[in-house]
Amino acid sequence: MSFTVAIIGRPNVGKSTLFNRLVGQKLALVDDEPGVTRDRREGAARLGDLDFTVIDTAGLDESGRGLLTARMQEQTEAAIRLADALMFVVDARAGLTPTDRAFADFARRADKPVLLVANKSEGKHGDAGAMEAYALGLGDPIQISAEHGEGMGELYDALRALMPEPPEDAEASEADEDEDSSRPIRVAIVGRPNAGKSTLINHLIGEERLLTSPEAGTTRDSIAVDIDWKGHFFRLFDTAGLRRRSRIEEKLEKLSVADALRAVRFAEVVVLLMDAQNRFEEQDLRIADLIEREGRALVIAVNKWDLVPGKPGQISALRADADHWLPQVAGVPIVAVSGLMGEGIDRLMQAILDAYAIWNKRVPTSALNRWFEQAIAANPPPAVSGRRLKLNYITQTKARPPSFVLFCSRADAVPQSYLRYLTNSLREAFALPGTPVRITLREKQNPFAHKRKRLS
Repeated sequence: MSFTVAIIGRPNVGKSTLFNRLVGQKLALVDDEPGVTRDRREGAARLGDLDFTVIDTAGLDESGRGLLTARMQEQTEAAIRLADALMFVVDARAGLTPTDRAFADFARRADKPVLLVANKSEGKHGDAGAMEAYALGLGDPIQISAEHGEGMGELYDALRALMPEPPEDAEASEADEDEDSSRPIRVAIVGRPNAGKSTLINHLIGEERLLTSPEAGTTRDSIAVDIDWKGHFFRLFDTAGLRRRSRIEEKLEKLSVADALRAVRFAEVVVLLMDAQNRFEEQDLRIADLIEREGRALVIAVNKWDLVPGKPGQISALRADADHWLPQVAGVPIVAVSGLMGEGIDRLMQAILDAYAIWNKRVPTSALNRWFEQAIAANPPPAVSGRRLKLNYITQTKARPPSFVLFCSRADAVPQSYLRYLTNSLREAFALPGTPVRITLREKQNPFAHKRKRLS
């Protein structure tokens, strides 16, 4: 059974930096601006030989007001309920504040083991603040520097004392469990700000796991949640809204967008969520093009479908619009959903499974070359500079996405229009709708080239 630790404290004490240190990679956004973290974020942490789950939380700020601040605090309280122990982080350089003292009482009332962590203790300037932390009555402060990795040994000792002893056959049972459980499909949910990404994921998992708000730009980090849908396992990544680069001015939004793009690159299927009342905007098309260039399987979901009047015939119109605006992923699956009302959720999940299967598809070589001969016979390659191009054969080199190598006489002379013809024909012949298809040209070596050199 996994041991879970929640990192709590007021804003800007270094909780996300400590989270990144424990998980071994920069998953959580870090910035000098207070209140960067809004949702709770979980990660698989390792400290020495200790494996556990760590939760990064929003900064507890009792002076905050408003609906969004209240929802952030609810997320932090949910993390505390899920945790087996708490890391209460204070800033050793800034010293104690009234907010630290107020939320030390909050941590005590949680009735969970608490590790008092005095962060930013590097150098002599952190000693005074760390000593001051004794006044919180939460035990001896553990002096660390999450940024520089100092004090991790002391943190290990304190955490080790709280964790239960693993059973002797724990490693074997975990290995068996890993073999039996199927690996989840990684799915990134992307789109413009306020398209309803977090609302959709909350409905999928059946709880208010992610912050939602009418305010655009609520989500900042890419938050991962796991779901089981009809025996199929998925890891869904909620991402920040993607705006045009010219409109992104704040440093924090740039970090959020970079995090969203990283989620796309590590996903296997990407769901592009559009607003039903403003669909196929220029930014939607740019995002779809980015997904295609990254070689990810694509599913288009049109959200807020409950607000669309006169629905008969609208789905067919959606499919026609998708093929018109996105010819590079012709046949891309498009699903109408309502994240708020729960409409179309099963259709969306099935479309994700189908897109994933197509993305992994391999075409038998014999069938591939039969298609190749027929495609060339139906539309022969054009002559370039008076010389006809010779296309020899084609083979699939990999899946994820389906990628092929075409051997020919002059690779640089094959027109892009003819390459598009082959790609579309291949997509249609082997049922590869919506997924990126890669055809790389490679020149076949001329067996008589060395003889010509000898004669000359």
